[in-house]
Amino acid sequence: MANLSIRKLDDGAYKQLHLRAVKHGVSMEEEARRIICQAVATPENIGAVFQKHFGPKNGIDLKKTNEKKPHSPMEFDK
Repeated sequence: MANLSIRKLDDGAYKQLHLRAVKHGVSMEEEARRIICQAVATPENIGAVFQKHFGPKNGIDLKKTNEKKPHSPMEFDK
């Protein structure tokens, strides 16, 4: 595991981190670790989220079914 030291942390930020840690019942180090992990986590692909919650297992198929080509442009010079 990697280690990280943070220098020149604002006193206000330090106090807020302390309060968050107390609120969550963890150490300040654990609270900082959670904040950092949450901040750098890769968000799930929105398509995967919809497929997971609304996909075929739940009665909805999200596959593209309508593949019509666009109509011809209108002509106004007649």
